[in-house]
Amino acid sequence: MPPASREQAAPLLLADYTTLGLGGPARRLVSTDTEPALIDAVRTADRAGEPVLLIGGGSNLVISDAGFPGTVIHVNTRGLRPADAGDGTVDVTVAAGEDWDDVVAATVADGLAGLEPLSGIPGRAGATPIQNVGAYGREVAEVITQVRVYDRQDDQIQVIQNEGCSFSYRTSLFKSGRPESLVSRPGGTSPPAGVPTGSPAGLSTGSPAGLPTAPGAAGQPRYVVLDVTFRLARQPLSAPVRYAELAAELGVALGEQAGTGEVRAAVIKIRARKGMVLSPGDPDTRSAGSFFTNPVVTAAEFAAVEAAAAARGAGPVPRHPAGDGLVKIPAAWLIERAGFTKGYGAPAPARVSAKHTLALVNAGSATTADLLALAREIVAGVRAAYGVTLTPEPILIGVSL
Repeated sequence: MPPASREQAAPLLLADYTTLGLGGPARRLVSTDTEPALIDAVRTADRAGEPVLLIGGGSNLVISDAGFPGTVIHVNTRGLRPADAGDGTVDVTVAAGEDWDDVVAATVADGLAGLEPLSGIPGRAGATPIQNVGAYGREVAEVITQVRVYDRQDDQIQVIQNEGCSFSYRTSLFKSGRPESLVSRPGGTSPPAGVPTGSPAGLSTGSPAGLPTAPGAAGQPRYVVLDVTFRLARQPLSAPVRYAELAAELGVALGEQAGTGEVRAAVIKIRARKGMVLSPGDPDTRSAGSFFTNPVVTAAEFAAVEAAAAARGAGPVPRHPAGDGLVKIPAAWLIERAGFTKGYGAPAPARVSAKHTLALVNAGSATTADLLALAREIVAGVRAAYGVTLTPEPILIGVSL
């Protein structure tokens, strides 16, 4: 049998592990094929005081040109296990290293509904709860029942139920940066609500007197996603279509249903038009997907945006309800109406996608510094035009805006 983990020979550029094709050298890179190997690699680095960076598909990462001064762990675990959950539903548990679109394709082929609007998204399954991945009217938070994790703080496997994941728009407990989501200084912190304590048989806690075993990891993400369980409906039709662009592509009214296979095909077609389906020959797909989240503002802030748009002759501002009286504004609309149109920046190597304003692309010879300079220019331009500060959606490693 092949080894469950393999250390890659240096020098090694992390650009080869990201969809942007950007990122400097890794000090050390370990590829893990099994859950025990993944846990062992993290534990070994923690006990050595080495910072850890977990990489799956590399589709939502912006990594410094200087690289990463620690252990990079490439997650390649595999496994997809369905189990009947009653009432016409099936719980599908997916290993963190499974290719996400392969998972969606497999569930649709098996007659399961719930993931089809999330077709064509690059990356691995383990990243979906971290970002609370969403598209075309669906977020994974709506179908995740639990996330199984390795807790670096307490050196234990934990099962976190949906309500303990603190899901919200494009974030979760696992990305939040709140104290309870990070490895603490010696002395530890209590797990958040919804996270039970304890270790299953076969995994030593390795934490005498309850003290954390990873002092070198202080301030890093506490939880390593091992697998995710999704509850899906066994039915031929999708959930009601809630996204206008998808409804138009399908030729149905908002709120109507369509076949899950039809929805998947329509989503992939829309994403391909926007350069959001990876294609080696298309530089517009060499991106991290949507670079900015859609800003959520108060009613008063939205009124100020409307006034600024009227003064610029930018037309009516699109809006979507975000709950609690808040309003979500499409970031792509703000970017384009601030003067950053499709293809902006060309012929420079870092530019706005020619197909989708929300994607920043590496046209072939860009550096991370080039990309961030463009992102900062866009943030400043939108702020000056509309008083709204855009927030990056990808995880930034060793850099900031």
